[in-house]
Amino acid sequence: MNITEILKERAELVEAELLKYVSDTDPEFGVIFDAMRYSLLAGGKRLRPFLVLEFARLAAIENGGDADNAEKGALPYACAIEMIHTYSLIHDDLPCMDNDDLRRGMPTSHKKFGEANALLAGDALLTKAFETASSNLLVSDKTNCMAVNLLARCAGAIGMIGGQVLDLEGEKQKFGMDTLERLQSLKTGELIRCAALLGCYAGGASESLIVSAEKYALGLGRAFQVVDDILDVIGDEAVLGKPIGSDADSGKTTFATIMTIDEARDYAMRLTDMAIDAVGGCEGAETLIELAKYLLSRNK
Repeated sequence: MNITEILKERAELVEAELLKYVSDTDPEFGVIFDAMRYSLLAGGKRLRPFLVLEFARLAAIENGGDADNAEKGALPYACAIEMIHTYSLIHDDLPCMDNDDLRRGMPTSHKKFGEANALLAGDALLTKAFETASSNLLVSDKTNCMAVNLLARCAGAIGMIGGQVLDLEGEKQKFGMDTLERLQSLKTGELIRCAALLGCYAGGASESLIVSAEKYALGLGRAFQVVDDILDVIGDEAVLGKPIGSDADSGKTTFATIMTIDEARDYAMRLTDMAIDAVGGCEGAETLIELAKYLLSRNK
């Protein structure tokens, strides 16, 4: 199994679908659609959509259904969560937040389109996500309602946004491990957990698989953040496509400041093992296991 090829294949599938959702324009305010497309179609791992699709397949295998059909039914949810993720990146990069000039080796949205249009592009992607999820014709209305509710909670004040507030507070004060883990579980972890659960919903997963999906997402999401923090210290800027050392420049507490690099690596390994153990007994989980191993060893 070549996980990089699988990731590439799924990313291309998701990107082709995303383009359909943001293909609009307007002679008077077409700049907003340009800005939406610029950030949404700028590449990236497409990790969250991948998790949506893979857990939909896993759920279908569990209940004897068709994995390919389950993946098709989950595709609108995969697109919706990527829209929310992209909106969060646009806003994260703004001068009032992290003030970054580069994202994936390209000028950030506010550098390309101006702060106001970047802000509005993020808003537009957030609202488009709910339109996309609620309009999914391949699953039941009840499933769509569950999906929209989950997206709203995970992306909202008690989820990702709450984590972003904690992240900003971290520029003013030093955190202990408990607060740092809570920050991660909200800012990064909630959308990863959301992705896994959206796939479960689309595939009709059992309660036991939902529990396993949440444990997997917790381990994977936290390990992902730990590796991100390590790369911000020792990564290659040319490979990462963004400046390194930005967390240190902002005085933020990260997993790479609260422990040594070797300790952080060991922590990421333990978290990855936790993720693998969570789905190890599930039929068809080989791709998710390989994904966890791949993300642990990534350099961007």
